[in-house]
Amino acid sequence: MNRLYDIFTFSEDFPLIFTQVNFWIFFAVAYFIFALVYKKVPLRNAYLFLISLFFYYKTSGLFIGILIFSTLVDFIIGRTIYKSESKNKRLILVSLSVCINLFVLCYFKYAYFFTEAFNTLFNTRYEVFNILAHWGNSFSDQNYFTIDKIILPVGISFYTFQTISYSVDIYRKKLKPLASILDFGFYVSFFPQLVAGPIVRAESFVPQIAKPTVLSKQHFNTGTFLILKGLIKKMLFADFIAMHFLDRVFDTPEMFSGFANIMAMIGYSLQIYGDFSGYTDIAIGLALLMGFQLPVNFNSPYKAINAGDFWKRWHISLSTWLRDYLYIPLGGNRTGSYASYIILSIILLGVMIAFRNMIIVYSILLISLTLFIISLYNYKLKNHINTNINLMLTMLIGGLWHGASWKFVIWGGLNGLGIVVYKYWRKISPYELNNQWYAKAWKILITFIFITFTRIYFRGESMGHISRWYKQVAHNMDWANALDLLIHYQAVFWVMLVGYISHWLPQHLKQTIEDLYSKSPVALKVILAAGIGIICYQAFSSDFQPFIYFQF
Repeated sequence: MNRLYDIFTFSEDFPLIFTQVNFWIFFAVAYFIFALVYKKVPLRNAYLFLISLFFYYKTSGLFIGILIFSTLVDFIIGRTIYKSESKNKRLILVSLSVCINLFVLCYFKYAYFFTEAFNTLFNTRYEVFNILAHWGNSFSDQNYFTIDKIILPVGISFYTFQTISYSVDIYRKKLKPLASILDFGFYVSFFPQLVAGPIVRAESFVPQIAKPTVLSKQHFNTGTFLILKGLIKKMLFADFIAMHFLDRVFDTPEMFSGFANIMAMIGYSLQIYGDFSGYTDIAIGLALLMGFQLPVNFNSPYKAINAGDFWKRWHISLSTWLRDYLYIPLGGNRTGSYASYIILSIILLGVMIAFRNMIIVYSILLISLTLFIISLYNYKLKNHINTNINLMLTMLIGGLWHGASWKFVIWGGLNGLGIVVYKYWRKISPYELNNQWYAKAWKILITFIFITFTRIYFRGESMGHISRWYKQVAHNMDWANALDLLIHYQAVFWVMLVGYISHWLPQHLKQTIEDLYSKSPVALKVILAAGIGIICYQAFSSDFQPFIYFQF
């Protein structure tokens, strides 16, 4: 297993992760060479492709082969789609691209999930068998790869969605294919955002590939500011509260009071925001230093005034991808489609199998039958049902994208339900049109509470862990010792308080801080960067804290 670990995962000694010193050594060397070649566009693109492959190899080992395979397949299919004048042939080709990409993703990410569902449905005992590992071992006398385990390649969900968007955008005639495989490989594998996003749409990034590099003072200022901000979010906020409080509670929720479990959930909302938005801040900043624009992925999500608004502010690149490549093709807010009903039927069947509770089964069947009968006689209601089905399917699939487990499906479903309920609540809400500060604060608070407590299905290790969390909250709040808990972990709660206050600062004040940084002398920037670096790495534990979204 040690040999397998060395091959398929990043090196323990030299991981190229943004919070590791080794990455910054790598970037300094890579950036120095970039400064020598950036004026020659083809050479620049080829160079960035090669160092991106090296970066991914150091992150995922021989899984680099999967990345190269996806790159070759979609490059060839994309060019063929563009050259084809037959509508049917174009449709077959884009379908082939989507199917190949989703097959690879499902094989590595959902093999256990589907096998377990199949075993439950047909009362069998099949086990996962790694066909690719078996094939790989056939080329050597030594069995390098284990055949009874499938390991998830880092970042596969992100670059799979990018390659799909490339083929689909060419099919929709929004984009011309790239002429060079090196240019396309650069688009797919650009290292700042390769393993945890943001998801880069082909139509927005591909045009940048042919343009000369423009490195302005504004790019430098914004880029370095985002990098420093990202390190603070990740290392001073997310990692600190996780290591000193959150992980302890979530590992053994039954050992802590209900109050501690609730505070851990509130802390987790800060942790996952600091962790994920910190990564994307650094990624966007690094890209800017090389003259490339990546999409904004977060917009103060905890300022959201409803669940729909939250998903316009959180992981924006995924939300918009699901909207444009899933929700709208399913029918969007106009109508339903056969695909909608087929996918819904599969998910409902899966839910019934997963819970194996006859009350849930009969409830689902009764509700489905009732809605079907009503929709036959009421066209307006039918449109409402179709719209909400498409929305719920998008959120359920978005939940499943995050992980191969029913708890992620539940998490996605709860968020979808929150959006649907708000659609109708806003029509009767007494404060929907009230723009006073207290009304807005109330909306933000309710939304934050809802989003935070759906995340127990995101963070809980298993349904058993989640059940124990609920048990403690329901039966053992232990209010008498709440103050003692706050005092004992006061460093953690002070960090949480500062983190949330900084998040809820007015946007104009945040912009003023960034402007002050931009206008400051270079010497002051260097001192500030050195100070933040020292503080971050002093606070950083020797325990490696990977970015949360690496697992997706």
